[in-house]
Amino acid sequence: RGEGEDGVVTVKSRKALLVLEDGTAFEGRTFAGEGEVEGEVVFNTSMTGYQEVLTDPSYRGQIVVMTYPLVGNYGVNPEDMESANIQVEGFVVREYEPAPSNWRSRMTLAEFLGGNGIVGIEGVDTRALTRRLRLAGAMKGVISTEDLDPRSLAAKAGASQGLVGRDLVKGVSCREAYRWPAAESRRHVVVLDFGVKFNILRCLAGRGCRVTVVPAWTSADAVMAMNPDGVLLSNGPGDPEPITYAVDTIRKLIGRVPLFGICLGQQLLAIALGGKTYKLKFGHRGANHPVKNLLTGKVEVTVQNHGFCVDADSIKDPEVEVTHINLNDGTLEGMRHRGLPAFSVQYHPEASAGPHDAAYLFDDFVAMMEKGSADGGR
Repeated sequence: RGEGEDGVVTVKSRKALLVLEDGTAFEGRTFAGEGEVEGEVVFNTSMTGYQEVLTDPSYRGQIVVMTYPLVGNYGVNPEDMESANIQVEGFVVREYEPAPSNWRSRMTLAEFLGGNGIVGIEGVDTRALTRRLRLAGAMKGVISTEDLDPRSLAAKAGASQGLVGRDLVKGVSCREAYRWPAAESRRHVVVLDFGVKFNILRCLAGRGCRVTVVPAWTSADAVMAMNPDGVLLSNGPGDPEPITYAVDTIRKLIGRVPLFGICLGQQLLAIALGGKTYKLKFGHRGANHPVKNLLTGKVEVTVQNHGFCVDADSIKDPEVEVTHINLNDGTLEGMRHRGLPAFSVQYHPEASAGPHDAAYLFDDFVAMMEKGSADGGR
């Protein structure tokens, strides 16, 4: 490490290799950290918001590639954290900017990553890498500054765990319940924390909700003992199928209290309603995904981060209807129960970072809770 004349802390870079499980290798150099990490390699198409991406718990177990070529130019600040820690396994960019220019910046991206022991590499042909993932699908991969043999790293990537069948929620959920501060307290929302982003909690608090965040494995009886006006099923990482304890809780909550599911929360709600999920080829990650609201006919530009999706044909209950679809590939992006107070979306209405087109969904949730109260409560 050293400090240049402009006061920017520099880190001596090292040669690094990113190798996919199919043997495709990409050369780069470190701008933060060193060592060897493994994870599912995925791409994100957002032009801004790298700090929110890095701290989103839904990225646990993944190496994230940013398609936008210049990253780091506005630094990092305490206000834009989406969890208490960096969640990605590794970070890949085309060009790192070591001298951020923004009045909110408190440190460089390299300092943020390196201080948390996360490897960040630059100089990678991210267009070629993204094209490979787009055509072949998301793959397991390894970044290394120690082993520079592509064949060795490909073997390591192939032998790594991946995401399918793996419970990543237990590694990101809170260990005990806590309260999120709010200026008002008109409604009490219990959030089942599967890896919740902080801005979801901010959006609820900003609408006068008293928010209690509880671990993912909290039972339905324990949730109801808190006397909630509504329950939010949060986003989170990985495959929903192994999260059986959460499905059991949700199944017991349906019809007893208004439910709002986001991302992984939608997938778990769908399973609780008898549906199934499947792994997408390369997933949806970015802040520019068009979604059509079938109830209003309007198109929303949305923030997305998921590699699994609900199979719409697997839900046989005629009372469950599809409310939103992805205009890029037709996948299910939202659903609701006609007779019971429960709805969900696959994307992120809290944005952070990204467009705010879908913020109305939090208002819909509050309205649902108020209707439940007017109808006599639970």
